[in-house]
Amino acid sequence: MSVEVRVPTLGESVTEATVATWFKKPGDAVAVDEMLCELETDKVTVEVPSPAAGTLAEIVAAEGETVGVDALLATLNAGDAAAPAPAAAAAPAAAAAPAAAGGDAVDVMVPTLGESVTEATVSTWFKKVGDTVAQDEMLCELETDKVSVEVPAPAAGVLSEILAPEGSTVEASAKLAVIGGAAAGAAPAPAAAAAPAAAPAAAAADVKNAPSAEKLMAEKGLSAGQVQGTGRDGRIMKEDVLKAVVAPAPAAAAPAPVAAPRAPVSADDAAREERVKMTRLRQTIARRLKDAQNTAAILTTYNEVDMTEVMALRNQYKDQFEKKHGVRLGFMSFFTKACCHALKEVPEVNAEIDGTDIVYKNFVHMGVAAGTPQGLVVPVIRDADQMSFADIEKAIAEKGKRARDGKLSMAEMQGGTFTISNGGVYGSLMSSPILNPPQSGILGMHKIQDRPMVINGEIKIRPMMYLALSYDHRIVDGKGAVTFLVRVKEALEDPRRLLMDL
Repeated sequence: MSVEVRVPTLGESVTEATVATWFKKPGDAVAVDEMLCELETDKVTVEVPSPAAGTLAEIVAAEGETVGVDALLATLNAGDAAAPAPAAAAAPAAAAAPAAAGGDAVDVMVPTLGESVTEATVSTWFKKVGDTVAQDEMLCELETDKVSVEVPAPAAGVLSEILAPEGSTVEASAKLAVIGGAAAGAAPAPAAAAAPAAAPAAAAADVKNAPSAEKLMAEKGLSAGQVQGTGRDGRIMKEDVLKAVVAPAPAAAAPAPVAAPRAPVSADDAAREERVKMTRLRQTIARRLKDAQNTAAILTTYNEVDMTEVMALRNQYKDQFEKKHGVRLGFMSFFTKACCHALKEVPEVNAEIDGTDIVYKNFVHMGVAAGTPQGLVVPVIRDADQMSFADIEKAIAEKGKRARDGKLSMAEMQGGTFTISNGGVYGSLMSSPILNPPQSGILGMHKIQDRPMVINGEIKIRPMMYLALSYDHRIVDGKGAVTFLVRVKEALEDPRRLLMDL
């Protein structure tokens, strides 16, 4: 049966891509979800997995060709695993096929980590050497710059060897462990088992850079040795060349931000200290926050909002809302709606700087900062400006749960155009949030506190909240920032304005 391999959805407003690299050639055996090729768009590279197991029959779009969304890339002969005769060529599919030579060991490899992610840290082993494992049972957890990745057992058997202990850093496609004594049909033959180890070496000997990268290097007079490649197997992508043009001197392996030298510590104090290595996520948070301070001209403006009307509306309809939509009515949907409303009037707060250009976004992908045991993450609610209150509440609840469980993918944390951070849930009364690059604005929510306010000449107790908008003063002027915050305040103090689009 012939199966078509087509260009996947490439992302918001992206309509075409260039075929950068084919990892397989016609006649090669492929397994389900094995990477067939890599596409390159203006912003990112996209890997195309195999939709079925079988043999690659024909490549329709060769390397260097430009293809549109849903264009035909190749065809597969599904289920035709007999075409490639050599045992080594069948290695990728061996895990799914019966052992041909009675092999008794299965390698546990690092899975695909995501776009531009080349290494991870082994955070936790759930099994120890000698433990019996079932197929697809979780063996260990890896931690990348953004997300945690669980590694399932490729076969049933006994965990005979752990090659990467907790705390070690592993590269993509590295071997993590070995499972021995696997059930019949689970272990690949020895010849096939050796193939994955040999494949990276063969690939490294013939790494092809992205066509657009080759063209740009020629235009800028750069050699491949002057550019640090971040693509698969170290291949150079277009964005790598752009980085090299901006900063020609190759950056040395940059360690995580280091604080000033520690003051001398007495032996008694040192004995009572505990030193713990920063997680990769915490290192990334530290680096990105410092980069934001070093790059953007961050300024913060403040206001306060009377939450009386929002709280009254919520109390009046929360039971009916939850009964109909199956989700609680919180404050975040009101703030998200108010921000979307204000961003229409002050679009520069929803824009970003790209070189010497300002890119205005005619949509709102709302980042909602969430604290997790691993650190701060910002899942993105896409097209929040087109969503109802119920849709927003459902999305926030679902993303929040996935964040706490460490299940967010990198794609779910990319592409945000504006961010809301709610420090009020922890009791914060006032703070200045830091931008989430490359965004130009972030709204800080705070604790609701009863305070005496003068209303029509009378002192009344009202539930008040301080709001803080941090913005990039390079493209957002003070007038625009203050106007944005005033519009948010007006929408929350009179929620009917949201319905009337005022």
